[in-house]
Amino acid sequence: MGQIVFGALAPHPPHLVYAANPPQNEPTAECGWETLRWGYERLADRLSTIEYDTIVVLSPHWQTYVGTHFLGVERFHSLSVDPIFPNLFRYRYDLTVDVPLAEQLCAAASEAGLVTKMMRNPDFRVDYGTIVSCHLTNPTWDKPIVSISSQRSAAFYSVEVMQEQMLALGRATARAIEASDRRVVLLASESLSHRHFVSEADIPEDMSREHITNHHQYLWDMKLIEMLRTGRTREVVDLMPEFTEQAVSESDSGALTWLISALSFPRYTAELYGYGTVIGTGNAVMGWVPREAR
Repeated sequence: MGQIVFGALAPHPPHLVYAANPPQNEPTAECGWETLRWGYERLADRLSTIEYDTIVVLSPHWQTYVGTHFLGVERFHSLSVDPIFPNLFRYRYDLTVDVPLAEQLCAAASEAGLVTKMMRNPDFRVDYGTIVSCHLTNPTWDKPIVSISSQRSAAFYSVEVMQEQMLALGRATARAIEASDRRVVLLASESLSHRHFVSEADIPEDMSREHITNHHQYLWDMKLIEMLRTGRTREVVDLMPEFTEQAVSESDSGALTWLISALSFPRYTAELYGYGTVIGTGNAVMGWVPREAR
């Protein structure tokens, strides 16, 4: 019987990879965004104490407009260039996909009434949200992944429609994992508040220029983090439409709602590894450990 052994809110600013100077990324930095990078190090240390087989990630930057898609090719390797920050993120990735688990997730979502599709194009370029979250969570890339697209019902309909879709996808994800033999880590790859600066500093890693875009966003971030830390996840989902609008949040991707649903609305404490800003956006690195809660 498979199980979800860990769930994480794992934001994907490419600046964090840039500042860490891994060998896969061409640009190099002096430093930068240490609070968040150290938070990710704490998350990676936490994961090192947990046995798992596969990472499943839902990314806002793999956007599909007809249903939810799942990576369905065993290996991808290419160059990922951030379209907004090509000066910071030019990353050569080489990753493996747990195709059998992806197919089980796709089938379970389809059985739940969702529109789904397996992505079988071997030349598909994996989105940078998936790459950044997986790299920062597991820099050795020694585990296969499954990447799930963000179907953009919030753009065509409303956040409320997106919520219903993601709640159903989360339940289907949990059922498929339980029916498998996999121990799985789930990653919701998204920021909280997401209003960006409109210009970049001459030195991108100059932290004297880094802060939240406005206090209004900061208050929303702190409210949501406190609710997650105290196990009020049903309230978080209820509040999500207003939070998404007021904080211009990446929660419009459905990633956090999907994670909460797959974890069956955890009422136990979420571990907070770090909070910080990147080009004005608010980012929290947080984790849930179902086994320890039980």
